[in-house]
Amino acid sequence: MFVRRNATAWVPTALVALCLLTTSCAGADDTASAPRTTPPASAPHGYVAGAQEKAEQQSRLVLNDPRSGDTRVLDLITGKVHEVSRTAGTTELTTDGRFGYFHTAGGTRVLDGGAWMVDHGDHVHYYRAATRDVGELPGGPGTRVRSDAAVTAVTDEGGRARVYRRAELEKGKVGSARTLPGTHAGAVVPYAEHLLGVTDGGKVAVYDRQGKRAASPDARCEEVRGDAVTRRGVVLGCADGALLVREADGTFTAEKIPYGSGVPETERATAFRHRPGSDTLTAAAGERAVWVLDVTERTWTRVKTGSVTSANTAGEGSVLISLETDGALHGYDIATGKQVSKTKPLVTGAPGTGTDGNVEPVVEVDRSRAYLNDPKGRRVYEIDYNDNLRVARTFDLDIEPALMVETGR
Repeated sequence: MFVRRNATAWVPTALVALCLLTTSCAGADDTASAPRTTPPASAPHGYVAGAQEKAEQQSRLVLNDPRSGDTRVLDLITGKVHEVSRTAGTTELTTDGRFGYFHTAGGTRVLDGGAWMVDHGDHVHYYRAATRDVGELPGGPGTRVRSDAAVTAVTDEGGRARVYRRAELEKGKVGSARTLPGTHAGAVVPYAEHLLGVTDGGKVAVYDRQGKRAASPDARCEEVRGDAVTRRGVVLGCADGALLVREADGTFTAEKIPYGSGVPETERATAFRHRPGSDTLTAAAGERAVWVLDVTERTWTRVKTGSVTSANTAGEGSVLISLETDGALHGYDIATGKQVSKTKPLVTGAPGTGTDGNVEPVVEVDRSRAYLNDPKGRRVYEIDYNDNLRVARTFDLDIEPALMVETGR
């Protein structure tokens, strides 16, 4: 059996409670322990009730066909595909590293992917348990969900933000929420035991966990679109570049990372993709280029590509991976902008014409592999980006996986 070995990566820490099999997920994890209600008398360090601790990252892919509602969880360790309860009409599928969020017109369904990490700084714990349905969060299309170890912030399309206790989700229920004052122009992001947002006027706002305003940096982010949490702080996409908000000893500061020259509105970075734990972000720069933002160096690089559908990178010297409209993955050296690798066409038909005609295939990246969904071909590819984009494994499916996210990171 092929087993991936992964280096330590950062994701939001999860404090986990019981993981129970639901009827729809019975058999979804044949290695999960029977849940305990109390820890053993001599519980080892890192013990979590109802879960098994493993020596390596337990990655899984959550896959959904919006038209039929068919949903699958692909275990990347065992290679097994498990059926879970259906969700039709999904307009977007997102994740915070453990939970999958299915955004629909009626609300946001929450699925516990059953794989997560707990980062103690000098070491990491990896866990696996059974997948299960958690419930539904309010808010239709346009709802943005962001999490950390303690809370999950849900910002609806109107800018109202509700904050839920993470521990309740981990117990298998949504629980009650606290509503933040005012409305926000972008997603409210949990960070450094606070909540970070941008008011409708473009002003950066910081709240404590109880929703009270805390000391905020004197900074603005006009026309905020896109956000990402990195080791260096929270990155916000603004009209004139990015704003990096950081915390040190309880004090929040903000630093602008400008594009360096005038950028047309159609070429601004409005949504970031990156490997969790990486400080290198990617974003579309119009139709035929990709922005790469090095948060450590505070620099933007515009890589000229073909007509791009999705892009991502593992950072730290890795190639920029771009899915282009020829259906192939292209690898670019970020420093020089030169194409250094290319696959054969992998996506069946023209990318951008997924199951429901609106969603597009995506490139998910972790510490050792990348993943690409081929909806019409009913498959997922595992790509070794350190070996000229070699196709390491191909997973055949019984659904059209138009939407895909990776959990367990």
